Amino acid sequence: MRLTADLINNSLSYLNPLKERELDLRGHKIPTIENLGVAGPHDAIDFTDNDLTTLGNFPLSPRLNTLLCARNRIQTVDKRIAEEIPNLTTLMLANNNVRELVDIEGLTRCTKLTHLVLLENPVARTEHYRSYLIWSIQSLRFLDYQRIREVEREQANELFGTTAEPTELASKIRGVKSKTLDAGTVNGRTPASGKAFRAVLTETEKKRVHEMLQNAKSMGEIDRIEKDLAEGRIPHGAADADR
Repeated sequence: MRLTADLINNSLSYLNPLKERELDLRGHKIPTIENLGVAGPHDAIDFTDNDLTTLGNFPLSPRLNTLLCARNRIQTVDKRIAEEIPNLTTLMLANNNVRELVDIEGLTRCTKLTHLVLLENPVARTEHYRSYLIWSIQSLRFLDYQRIREVEREQANELFGTTAEPTELASKIRGVKSKTLDAGTVNGRTPASGKAFRAVLTETEKKRVHEMLQNAKSMGEIDRIEKDLAEGRIPHGAADADR
């Protein structure tokens, strides 16, 4: 269902328990954010249980501080998000399909973001996930409902350096897709790159990958699956978040 002006105008807008003006857009299978200019100023918007794939395309919304976007299909955050929502403090992205830290790099510009939830996303299993977000989003106070401790900040700074002088590891995460899973050989074949990268697949994800390879109907399908693994991605349809 498209996010039309009529849908927005007919949706519930109310004062939530925090006495904030909230717009309820839950459960409409909305694929794209659009037409929000007609909604008027709100403190919070609830996009839970929709079909969003990208978080972005907001009108300038200086009053908006909370986005609830759990259980969508979000893979990326638009790099302009900080310009569109300059006072974003709370972002709920649990149960989505964010795979790589670089795919949410736009959040590093959100200087007022204090609460972020990315549970049940593939990215939450990548190497250095928590440390990198603590380092790159300096304003964060809670990540995945856990308070960020000072010792974690210190460890993150040791790993990634400073904003002006990032370490090689920080630059690598910013510039390339992560290679965090040990794909090794799959179904007796070596990934196309010829290298074995570490990957953190759950047991059910490993089983799905093997089933996908066994049921592949062409060499093209096998090559696509192996390329995903070689580049540190979980093949589409195999991730627990896809279910």
